[in-house]
Amino acid sequence: MEQIYTYGTYLTNKFGSKVYKVGIQISGFTCPNIDGTVAKGGCTFCENDSFSASTGQVQSLKGFHLNMKSSENPYLAKQLAQLEFQFNALSKKQIKEYGAEKFIVYFQSFTNTYAPLETLQALYEKALSFPNVIGLSIGTRSDSVSEETLDYLCELSKRKEIWIEFGIQSVFDVTLQKINRGHDSANVKEWVLRAKAKGLNVCGHLIFGLPGETKEMMLKTSKQAYEWGIDSIKYHPLYVVKRTALANDFIKGTFTPIQEEEYLEVLVEALKIKPKHVSVQRVTAGINDDSLLAPQWCKDKNTQLKNINKALKPVGLKY
Repeated sequence: MEQIYTYGTYLTNKFGSKVYKVGIQISGFTCPNIDGTVAKGGCTFCENDSFSASTGQVQSLKGFHLNMKSSENPYLAKQLAQLEFQFNALSKKQIKEYGAEKFIVYFQSFTNTYAPLETLQALYEKALSFPNVIGLSIGTRSDSVSEETLDYLCELSKRKEIWIEFGIQSVFDVTLQKINRGHDSANVKEWVLRAKAKGLNVCGHLIFGLPGETKEMMLKTSKQAYEWGIDSIKYHPLYVVKRTALANDFIKGTFTPIQEEEYLEVLVEALKIKPKHVSVQRVTAGINDDSLLAPQWCKDKNTQLKNINKALKPVGLKY
């Protein structure tokens, strides 16, 4: 059986120790698809408050939102305090539970380049100053990145491990319109290629089971993402949570979530054609609480992983 090349393996090989990503949520960050810049309401599957952390420090800034043209940030000191608070709490937990030795600070929630460069510089430099932090991973959208920000990340990459994560989702514009994405596939391609041209590490996020998509469409998205030169990948099934536009479609019966069998078929094929140097960061996703409406197979991650490995075995792969 061939072991699929994972991001964890990549990090262990490069740094010789257990490296864990510490997911950070900074209040004041939003999305151009939520604040009305490119669209309103966000993607149809996005619950706009779903990224709120369970700490009062984060929720205390609710109602304050940055964008790339913000002229000032009166809450920067509080954001920096949030960052330190979350890192300390989560890294200590990862050390205790998993034996973590080094860390990548993962700016995870919403669009983490959607702010003035001065704010980004302050947050990123603060994150890199924490003990045993060897780099950053920055989740964003392709319509929320500037050349100036990419150039700054390139400078950081000369001394630290820097990744930028783009939500590709689909290469079909008709799908992106259905989910109210707010940009087209050409925009994603352009900024993935720009990031790669500057030498940055790029991770792409793909969603299988988007409205109206066939297995062939999902695999074409995978192939295109590989051809753009991404270095790592996350595969997600589309699941429905409460308080979203997608939930309304599901309740009305106009959207049917992907079945586990189909997801497994697409995932196996996507992994078979994946270039061997592209590391895998995630093969599924879900949520185990009462906000999940469907599909119910996305509730139990352990069962999902068990079924994924069962599906991979006939093709000689394991995750």
